[in-house]
Amino acid sequence: MSLSISSYFQEKPLPSLGLLAFRLVVGSAFILHGLPKMQNAFTWMGDGPIPGIVQALAAFSEFGGGIALLLGLLTPLASLGLIGTMLGALFLVHVPSGHPFVNSGEGPTYELALVYLAASLLLLLSSPGKFSLDYLLVKNQIRNASTTKNTTAPIQS
Repeated sequence: MSLSISSYFQEKPLPSLGLLAFRLVVGSAFILHGLPKMQNAFTWMGDGPIPGIVQALAAFSEFGGGIALLLGLLTPLASLGLIGTMLGALFLVHVPSGHPFVNSGEGPTYELALVYLAASLLLLLSSPGKFSLDYLLVKNQIRNASTTKNTTAPIQS
């Protein structure tokens, strides 16, 4: 199986519309979660075992990664950063604290972190779709590759 730039992006518009809607919702959620953290980037978790620089990286990942998803810009890179942040949330906070997946009452759960992890993984493994800045940046390469592919076929006599 070979992966090319043209095969990375969805060929049909409807899947790309679905990916656009998904990116807009997930990106907005990450921005809204990351913005308050960015305002106190090094101390948003309070005094605890997580160093300030790690807190700042997580805040930037959520806020900046959310903007990147919203725009469909550098989507694989943003997705990787968000995957790392959600894995950190799961294994540095939720699992050690014994939080349940879903809580019927009140209290912290790891449901949202796991959903965000899955969403980021989906965007890493699929594509941002044709309605993204990533696609706009490479569409000429895709056209040139398909034109070259069609013009380099051997001539039969």
